[in-house]
Parts: sequence; structure tokens; C-alpha cells
Amino acid sequence: GSEWGQVFASSRKRRMGAAGRVVAGASRLTRLRERPAVLKLTEKAAERISELLKSKPGMVGVRVGVKSRGCNGMSYTMNYAEEKKPSDEEVTDHGVRVFVEPKAVMHVVGTIMDFAEDEISSEFVFQNPNATGTCGCGESFTTKEMKEMRDIKEQQQAQ
Repeated sequence: GSEWGQVFASSRKRRMGAAGRVVAGASRLTRLRERPAVLKLTEKAAERISELLKSKPGMVGVRVGVKSRGCNGMSYTMNYAEEKKPSDEEVTDHGVRVFVEPKAVMHVVGTIMDFAEDEISSEFVFQNPNATGTCGCGESFTTKEMKEMRDIKEQQQAQ
């Protein structure tokens, strides 16, 4: 009790220029800003993932990522997952688990994953609010962050 109080008081005296201090129970004083979901699933997408997982014993979910490819920069990847990796963001929606690879998070945050079927095809569809452009076939996309990274690379190469 009082020993820590003395240490805290003496450190405050030495650090008069400190930017702030830690207050226990700060959550009462401030509201935490809610972070948007990394990914949301529609019921159709969750149903399809559930169907796919039934045919793959030992798999606990799917892992979504992005790869640099396609005519517009990036495309989505999706694979079966045996487990959650420590760096994955986990989304549980409509009873299924989706793990988002760390590299993909900044490009997909807020995305809605759907499943669409018609007479010709069936596919997962990603409604991504971060996409600033897509290719004509809809297989690849780019984001503001990706454009900024490309611009930085170009500037570095020019120097």
C-alpha cells in the first residue's frame, strides 16, 4: 500500500514533464471506442462454410487472407483451418469460425462476406468498404493503403 504510494509520489516529482499518468479504473472515466468488426458473415456465407466444414473432419473453421496478385493488386485467399494461429483475428458469426490473417486485417476490416449462387456459378462475395478499385472480372481489388505502399516503393526506387 503506502510503499507503492511513496514510489509513485517520488517518481511524479522527478518527472514533472511527463505527458500523463496511469489512473486505475480509467474505463469509468472514458468510453472506449468500439472497433469495427474485421469481417461479418451473412447467413448464406455461414451456411456454406458450415456445409464445407462437415466434409473436412478436424477443421474448425476457414482462414481468410489476401495475396498480391491479379490485375488490380490483391485477391482473397480462403483455406480450411485446423486451429487458430496466435496472430489470427477470429470472427465467430452465425455459428462458424473465420480466422483472418494479420496481413489481411487492414485491407478487409468492415468487409461483409456473402455467398452467391446463380445458374452458372456459386462463389463467396466480399463486399469490401476499403476497396478503391476492382478489376473487370471482380477477382482482384486495391485499397487506399495498398496504393500508398506502392507510392512509397516508387519514391524509394526513384531516389
